[in-house]
Amino acid sequence: MEAVKTTAEGTKIQTKAVKAFGAAAADAQLQQMSIQRRTPTPHDVEIEILYCGVCHSDLHTARNEWHGTIYPCVPGHEIVGRVVSVGSHVTKFKPGDMAAVGCLVDSCRECEYCKEGLEQYCEPGHTQTYNAPDKHLGKQTFGGYSESIVVTEGFVLRVPENLDLAAVAPLLCAGITTYSPLKHWNVGPGKKVGIVGIGGLGHMGVKLAKAMGAEVIVFTTSPSKVADAKRLGADDVVLSTDEAQMAKYAGKLHFVIDAVSAAHNINAYLNLLRIDGSLALVGAPEHPLKVEAFSLIPYRRSFAGSMIGGIAETQEMLDFCGKHNIVSDIEMINIQQINEAYERLLKGDVKYRFVINMASLKK
Repeated sequence: MEAVKTTAEGTKIQTKAVKAFGAAAADAQLQQMSIQRRTPTPHDVEIEILYCGVCHSDLHTARNEWHGTIYPCVPGHEIVGRVVSVGSHVTKFKPGDMAAVGCLVDSCRECEYCKEGLEQYCEPGHTQTYNAPDKHLGKQTFGGYSESIVVTEGFVLRVPENLDLAAVAPLLCAGITTYSPLKHWNVGPGKKVGIVGIGGLGHMGVKLAKAMGAEVIVFTTSPSKVADAKRLGADDVVLSTDEAQMAKYAGKLHFVIDAVSAAHNINAYLNLLRIDGSLALVGAPEHPLKVEAFSLIPYRRSFAGSMIGGIAETQEMLDFCGKHNIVSDIEMINIQQINEAYERLLKGDVKYRFVINMASLKK
């Protein structure tokens, strides 16, 4: 071990090598590597990672498709594991506890948004779980495709005891990404909610909106997903390529979550909104979407965006899922299958989220 820095309390930060899986370059396959993790400082929680979900953001970042990736890159921000050690000032966790880490591992904690519990909108910029400046070691953060992770206590979450741990992992991104806008736009009984796209995000949107008491209508281009959308809880499923089916809900919906990341006609979904209805985009299409003025003006409609949630809201989401027995639909893989999983993810060949059994990293 080597001391690399000193904390505010005067404690020297030590590091240790742990196994991980990551990319050495944009065009490189992910492979096993060794990375440095800090040993817990007084406010830190060290977690042995048991499961890590695979998000499309992992693929984009590993392949530098959003630009700015620092290599080596170790993705993964849907983390569930077991606490193995804690710092001397930690009060909320103890060794043996189950814990989770999502997309954030730190923020400034001082700006107005952080003080409001909106760390995801931190003004100076939050610290993402991977490929972000590491305040402690001075390099980049490394994510959950690894044996363990060390995170400051305030950004560690509790896992409901009644839920399957592996299927909880995607809640840390896909779950909170859909829960946050549903909560912000007051979805509940008496509201008609549209979910556009049934994938990792969309399938969670259906489950959560239904549990909140809304009437849920799914919009998909795939006839093969009609039955599955109803299994997930949809009250109705509309083939968006069928003009007659789309016309049935024109001007009828209070809220729409658009989870599509490919190019599509956003106006077709804005026109489903009633007066004062809102559409929140949570998918991230590569190219700009063309919004027609008269898709918004005549009905005082709103077109918005939304991203994850703050730490308190993410814990609220986990507790809500525990109360309603909600988890992700997953396919378990070993870490050695991650490159194949990325190729399948590009084809939409997963229902609905890959989760890595991190025990496979020890082989």
